Amino acid sequence: MDRRNFIRTGMAGAAIAMSGSTLAACASKPTEAAAEKPGKGLELKLSLQENKAPGKTLEEQFDYMEANGVVGFEPGGGDLPQRVESLKKMLSGRNIQVSAICAGFKGFILSTDPAIRKQCMDTMKEIIAAAGELGSTGVIIVPAFNSQVPVLPHNKETRDFLCEQFNEMGTYAAQHGTTVIFEPLNRRECFYLRQVADAASLCRDINNPGVRCMGDFWHMTWEETSDMGAFISAGKYLQHVHVASRKNRNIPGTDGEADNYVEGFRGLKMIGYDKYVSFECGCPEDREAPITAALKLLREQWEQA
Repeated sequence: MDRRNFIRTGMAGAAIAMSGSTLAACASKPTEAAAEKPGKGLELKLSLQENKAPGKTLEEQFDYMEANGVVGFEPGGGDLPQRVESLKKMLSGRNIQVSAICAGFKGFILSTDPAIRKQCMDTMKEIIAAAGELGSTGVIIVPAFNSQVPVLPHNKETRDFLCEQFNEMGTYAAQHGTTVIFEPLNRRECFYLRQVADAASLCRDINNPGVRCMGDFWHMTWEETSDMGAFISAGKYLQHVHVASRKNRNIPGTDGEADNYVEGFRGLKMIGYDKYVSFECGCPEDREAPITAALKLLREQWEQA
């Protein structure tokens, strides 16, 4: 064997020996890692939007929620300031908290008309103040739906303006112990904000503790390449999650195998998400059985994650 072949053979042998020891070391570690699942011990805090739970009255709906371990209630924001005291009274002594507030404001913040923008800001502040009184995690807002025109152009100047407006809203929300929450929608409903990462980047740039974002499994079905990646991209800015069946936006589980949320739940666990997953979905009149089944399904998939 000449010198060159001797060196080549020796190097190959060393490489094999090193790779073998590396593989042996790696083989022992996954067992330890596998024992520690991401988010181990994190609670799945389920929430229902108003009038989703079975029951003719709100009191009956709260009875059902409490009996089935639903700990969050998501009311609409339209008349919230006038309902604060009655909701406080109905929730007193119950194991149910107000989760997020679902919109309810008037106007839209990206209108070309200053009067409509002011209407949005003013009504949002009224709802934010009420949300703070109720201990809500935040008020959900969409910058502009496709149907809301005329709208400011989609460019950097508009994004900067949006950040300014939400900084003002966020400061007001923080003063009231709550937040404003960007909600990305799918392209059929909204052009401006469609992915969770886009909403999170706005939160990062605004850099205000009163400004956060959310993800909605229904909209994510059409806009995200990965549920897990979407939630991880939001990280500390994720404040709320909506869930519905993934084909027809009905009660989770009613679209069969399509209603798989495990990957998304795994992402939530990886970021230590400890807030609410709330039903925003269509419901039939006879809803008790499908909602009870949905609660069971989501808890099982949370465990699988």
